[in-house]
Amino acid sequence: MSNVVDLLERMGRDAQLRHASQGEVELALAEAQIDPELQAAIIAKNQRQLEALLGRGSLCCLMLPAKEGEDDDSEESPSQDGEEITLHHAFRTATSAG
Repeated sequence: MSNVVDLLERMGRDAQLRHASQGEVELALAEAQIDPELQAAIIAKNQRQLEALLGRGSLCCLMLPAKEGEDDDSEESPSQDGEEITLHHAFRTATSAG
């Protein structure tokens, strides 16, 4: 997988490779020894297929304003009775999970 990430990073940095012809991209993929399924997803610019092949899902973020008067630095966990989760807690949970 690191070969794929390295190549995609290189494509992002290198304008010539980013705007290269399909043949040039195919050559770069072959030289990097990328699996054929991954090559096909990259050439097709199919982000969903690439994410699936790499075992990565989409990241979704939800931001909600805290209730007036709530302390944003609170380390308290939400109660089990349906209490609204604060933005701080949701962000902390999302970053620790990923």
